[in-house]
Amino acid sequence: MSSITIHNLDGDLEMSLRRKAQENHESLNKTIQKLLRQSLGLSKKSDDCKDDFRDLFGKWSKKDLQDFEKAVKDFEQIDEQDWK
Repeated sequence: MSSITIHNLDGDLEMSLRRKAQENHESLNKTIQKLLRQSLGLSKKSDDCKDDFRDLFGKWSKKDLQDFEKAVKDFEQIDEQDWK
């Protein structure tokens, strides 16, 4: 792993980077790495943690939803005999 030093950062840029790091509760180094990766297209644009798990979950089509609702329709009815 190599290191890079950036010289002559203007005050606005430095403050913006520090503010972003503080908002995300991460180090300045990690923030800068993340921003560089995003700007160069080397990582996901989203910091949403759910993105890490999306491949584990499916997505229902309208037909899947209709089939499910049809299959559980009977559960909406109350059988009075069950409550006696």
